[in-house]
Amino acid sequence: MENVTIQVIARMHSDFPSKFGIPRQSGLVEALQSIIVFEPEYRNPDALRGIEEYSHLWIIWQFSQAVREGWSPTVRPPRLGGNTRMGVFATRSPFRPNNLALSCVKLLEVRHTQEYGDVLVVGGADLMDGTPIFDIKPYIPYSDCKPAATGGFTDRVGDFLLNVEFPEDLLQRLPEDKRAAAIGVLSHDPRPSYQRKPGRVYGLRFSSFDIRFTVEADRLTVLEVNNA
Repeated sequence: MENVTIQVIARMHSDFPSKFGIPRQSGLVEALQSIIVFEPEYRNPDALRGIEEYSHLWIIWQFSQAVREGWSPTVRPPRLGGNTRMGVFATRSPFRPNNLALSCVKLLEVRHTQEYGDVLVVGGADLMDGTPIFDIKPYIPYSDCKPAATGGFTDRVGDFLLNVEFPEDLLQRLPEDKRAAAIGVLSHDPRPSYQRKPGRVYGLRFSSFDIRFTVEADRLTVLEVNNA
């Protein structure tokens, strides 16, 4: 078997120090802001010339926390409750032969920094902090947008949102620019599909905060917000 080597060109700086709570698809919570920081050998401003003309980008990255020996031809998608098996190539499961992922993010800004040179500020990313990125390509509407496309089992399951009860005094413990993103993340039910016990208290690390919450039926209630 031929071995192919690809280079890490950048890493994601996001508000998720662990996998728990990351939206299951990109674009679900556009209020989430993350920063793509290029590795030193790729910090050439010429490589980004013209990128600001695009509204969205494709990010090719690695499920770095899901790397394992071997692979399985079937997986259990969380959207199906974690009990139904589907073919790995019919899902976006992180447990894949090459652990590669594809995300579409909104380009908010090309920002120059003293420490990292030019970085990309993006919205709606579903990447953990430190995730290695292999490539970045522009999203091109005339070829990438397929209005008549079908979504397999995701069309049947849909997207269930929780009503988030976030007491104002607790919400104000978060920086103002993090509040909408935190509510958006919580509304998409960060619990694993196999952990849905009513009354259980869950903890979500978000940015530099630890958010504690419970879920009853379709309502998520925030109980505590503490510095992590």
